[in-house]
Amino acid sequence: MAPKKTLKIIKDDPWLKPYSEAILGRYNEAIRKENELTGGKQSLSDFANAHNYYGLHRNKQGRWIFREWAPNATAIYLVGDMNQWTECDPFRLKPTENGNWEISLPARALQHGQLFKLHIHWNGGMGERIPAFATRVVQDDRTGIFSAQVWDPEPYKFK
Repeated sequence: MAPKKTLKIIKDDPWLKPYSEAILGRYNEAIRKENELTGGKQSLSDFANAHNYYGLHRNKQGRWIFREWAPNATAIYLVGDMNQWTECDPFRLKPTENGNWEISLPARALQHGQLFKLHIHWNGGMGERIPAFATRVVQDDRTGIFSAQVWDPEPYKFK
């Protein structure tokens, strides 16, 4: 039988020794959860900051970049006010790597306040989804349906 691991915190603080088994259990559960979330391939910080990569953003050149992670998708379309809620090639995302999908659009393609969703196709079906990393989601007062919203207001000018 392998010797039990003793954490440094327990070595440094003898008052914790009676609780060492519970502390080690919690420590091991935290490590297991971190590996589950990150796949052991990225830091927990990178995982927690995924919203800076995924979703709808403007790049330094002013173009819109939209990214979504959908490893089982066979096609993804951005649909909304900008294309009368229909699937069309200019708004079709392209697969990149590891289940990531991406589209780059000119600045004029999307306007502040427009509503949008994703049409995601997979083997055997398709569905309409709100992007996982939407910056803003609004609900229609009449229908109760939620949609993502392009959020790019003019910067406030202090007076």
